[in-house]
Amino acid sequence: MKAIIPLAGRGTRLRPHTLTTPKPLVRVAGKPVMSYILDDFPALGIEEVVFIVGYLGDEVRRFVAETYPNLKAQYVVQEVQDGTAGAIKLAEPFVDQDLLIIFVDTLFDADISLASQLGQEWAGIIWAKEVEDYQRFGVIVTDEEGAMIRIVEKPTEPISRLANIGLYYIRDSGLLFEGINHTLASDPGPSGEFYLTDAFQYMVDRGARIQTAPVGGWYDCGKVETLLETNAHLLESGRGERAADASVDGASSVDGAVRLEAGAEVVGSTLGRHVTVESGTRIHDSTLENCIVGPGTVIRGAHLRDSIIGGNSVIQGVRGRINVGEYSSLEGSAGG
Repeated sequence: MKAIIPLAGRGTRLRPHTLTTPKPLVRVAGKPVMSYILDDFPALGIEEVVFIVGYLGDEVRRFVAETYPNLKAQYVVQEVQDGTAGAIKLAEPFVDQDLLIIFVDTLFDADISLASQLGQEWAGIIWAKEVEDYQRFGVIVTDEEGAMIRIVEKPTEPISRLANIGLYYIRDSGLLFEGINHTLASDPGPSGEFYLTDAFQYMVDRGARIQTAPVGGWYDCGKVETLLETNAHLLESGRGERAADASVDGASSVDGAVRLEAGAEVVGSTLGRHVTVESGTRIHDSTLENCIVGPGTVIRGAHLRDSIIGGNSVIQGVRGRINVGEYSSLEGSAGG
């Protein structure tokens, strides 16, 4: 089984961090978002990945080569942002077997091993999460056996609460690309883009059976506020830990759901719940809660909440909520 991972988007909702870092390499709980997925590939028998790159694509290539040297990586550049169908179409020359398609805006608790157990009557799997706010998502309408009938984008009526999360296994890749070609030859959607889900609909309309499978959790990494929520979940789920050489003086207080990486220094400070402090960062005379702080940063005399601070920054005397990228310098008041 091969994997296709589209990465060409600019990640505008995560600016300023994505001005210098591709969205899939933005870190949460001390680890790039994409690594939470790639780290599972060896156990799944996935040895080859086709990355659809664009904006800051060279950074993705460098990261994969350095961090996953044993992974066979193919790269295709998406020059025109014409939607998810257009992105996956670019991978067609590399496809000669079953496919796992993963959009890495989110993390999920999903049993991908279901793909190896799928009966021959099925053409693929779409993983889905039941949600209350169904109007925000593309939802999957199923029959009594859990097979997809159709996908409806942002319905106004509760025809289904099964949200499409962007994780797919496709056994019949030939029919998939036939559906993609049909989609690309049709009129684009309301946003001017071509959707991969229309290719799935094409498959179903021609008799393919695509099974829906549940996910235990689904965690958005595409916006500042949801990245902080995902950071909190990961810290509560085992990523909250203190490196052996991280130092906390006797005048400081650190909550249990906090991550302190190598060389971090906490002096006269209070770290409340859900704070990630990356390597080499120094926090003095400050209070932080629900924050992500990049490596090599200095924070002094600050009281911060619900904030993301890029690496190698200097933050002094700031109170409230801030969102600053790498190599930032901020002094005084930034709101309360």
